[in-house]
Amino acid sequence: MIQSMTGFGKSTLQLENKKITLEIKSLNSKAIDLNVRIPQAYREKELLLRKVISDRLERGKIDFTLTVENTSQSSATLINTAVVRGYMEQLQTITPEASSVDLLGIAMRLPEAISTPLEEVDEEEFALIEKQLLIALEHLQDFRSKEGAILKKDFSLRISNIQELLQQVEVLDEERFQAIRSRMERAIDEIRERVDENRFEQELIFYLEKLDITEEKVRLANHLNYFLATLEETQSNGRKLGFIAQEMGREINTLGSKANHAAMQQIVVLMKNELEKIKEQVLNIL
Repeated sequence: MIQSMTGFGKSTLQLENKKITLEIKSLNSKAIDLNVRIPQAYREKELLLRKVISDRLERGKIDFTLTVENTSQSSATLINTAVVRGYMEQLQTITPEASSVDLLGIAMRLPEAISTPLEEVDEEEFALIEKQLLIALEHLQDFRSKEGAILKKDFSLRISNIQELLQQVEVLDEERFQAIRSRMERAIDEIRERVDENRFEQELIFYLEKLDITEEKVRLANHLNYFLATLEETQSNGRKLGFIAQEMGREINTLGSKANHAAMQQIVVLMKNELEKIKEQVLNIL
């Protein structure tokens, strides 16, 4: 089942004195491009978080954010009283006329006036965070699967349209062949007496081979069926679908160059239009 690389997942962990929120978002990318934003207290666990995310998401431009909100009555932030008092004493010597309120406001904005004690990661707490990360990843993968189902429906429609256009090419091919044959017969009647018969016959065979599109029609039909079969595979494989789409493009381009028939070339243009829509969407498949 195909999956989109676009997705979003969120999970929340409520502890006794804090609320931890995990959000993960992904967009399309050729490889995995992971950006992690977490509080300083959890930096030592960043590599582990990255590995868990990378193992499950495989590809995509991924943004992961872990935020912590303090829900207790007491604040972890402390005022460095001695540092602030020292600042105020120094400021007083510079501006004796300033009030203590003005000096306090300036001192509180200076470095190290406020400090937040560095917390050590509690292993039990982090184990709960890991569980919530897995939940957020499940939500993101569900999102990817739903997006993938929409893309699959669109792919099937585009492939069906190309198959119908290929059937029209089959019908026109007979008409095209008869038109080319008539033109050649008239040309032959005009120049038959002025050319070498053997050489003329060789050139004629070469010309007919250049205009024959049987191989291209067969290969294109096979590529279309292979694309549909790949959509039904258990594992999502955007790269494989991209390669098949490239091969489809080769056959359609060759059909256009060999057509030598206005109505058939118009059909080829419609095929290319459907294929371009497929190629655009394939870039977003995992």
